[in-house]
Amino acid sequence: MVEKITCIDVIEYNKLFLLAPPFLLERVAKKNSNLVAKFKSTIQSYIVNLTDDEKNKLNVVLSCEVCDLQEILYETYLKTNIKQYKILSNPNHREFIELNLDELKKLI
Repeated sequence: MVEKITCIDVIEYNKLFLLAPPFLLERVAKKNSNLVAKFKSTIQSYIVNLTDDEKNKLNVVLSCEVCDLQEILYETYLKTNIKQYKILSNPNHREFIELNLDELKKLI
């Protein structure tokens, strides 16, 4: 059972973080866009197909403090140089992450 999310866990889900190009992710993060609400049906269909291990990891993420998640994202950025991780680790985008995690909690 996973109790903590690590860089390795984040890297395992690279494809999700790379869905949006950096310039677009930066724009929606600055606007505090509710992406979960916009893609609700897609996310719901994805959640239904999660394995028990994936559900456990998701629950760990949802129970983490955003500042802790941002530290992990920044550490992952340093290891991968993927700009999306740097954008999400920016403290100015904390509200964006909180908003979307809260919305995701409502779906589960």
